[in-house]
Amino acid sequence: MTLIADSGSSKTTWCLTDHSGVVKEFSTKGYNPCYPGSESLSDILKPHLNVDFDPNEVTKVAFYGAGVLDDKYSVIEQAIQPIFPHAKIDAASDLMAAARALLGHDSGFAAILGTGSNSCLYDGTKITHQVKPLGFILGDEGSGAYMGKYLIGAYLRNDMPDDVRKAFKETCRLTDEELITQVYSNPTPNRYCASFANFLTGEMAGHEYMENVVRHSFNAFFHHIVSKYPDYGDYAFNCAGSIGWLFRRTLAEVAKEYGMMTKNIISSPMEGLVVYHQLTVDS
Repeated sequence: MTLIADSGSSKTTWCLTDHSGVVKEFSTKGYNPCYPGSESLSDILKPHLNVDFDPNEVTKVAFYGAGVLDDKYSVIEQAIQPIFPHAKIDAASDLMAAARALLGHDSGFAAILGTGSNSCLYDGTKITHQVKPLGFILGDEGSGAYMGKYLIGAYLRNDMPDDVRKAFKETCRLTDEELITQVYSNPTPNRYCASFANFLTGEMAGHEYMENVVRHSFNAFFHHIVSKYPDYGDYAFNCAGSIGWLFRRTLAEVAKEYGMMTKNIISSPMEGLVVYHQLTVDS
């Protein structure tokens, strides 16, 4: 059996499959090897072992994750191999997961808009070009973390309409000092800031200010990232991730403004990954 993991900074979705399809799905906390203060991958998985499935029956683990860059593959393999002693371990980035889920073996443009953001050109086998997303501190335009950070900053600077600020204060329930401390002391600040993106879909959803925050974030994503790809307008826009899916109408409008036709916008790459691995024979 093959165990596929789609790991973001906030949540990891696991799917156990065999030749007939999906056997079992479950979720755990997210894992990002770029944040050393995060709970270890083995500790995250332990509560599910021998309860949801027998790890000895797994012959392959395909782990796709945020922060899983080339130099982190060995970290993932060392964490997973003892848990699944009979499995071949394949580690790849969440960007590769999005490309395979959205495009399969076809070439094209693929993006992620979730807790963080990322994008690439894909030739059907490998990623051929990538504009650096720069992560939570320097970039991640278009992401939940970017939107949350924008909202927190606007709130602390009193740069919101009064009704929006009042609703944000009731949602936040922290003093300004406590909120700043939470952002700067949290072991996963990207995840913490991304949690405030939920405010955009709450009671104030549809408010002009909220719409403008979303549009500003997506405009920043296209201006600083998407438009830097050579001949980007020749590609259809494909995107995976909760933020892209939740605000897909606005996202498609912004893509059109930049001359890109929208093709696939999905909330999660897992369904596409299951198909991809069923159709792909390991060499």
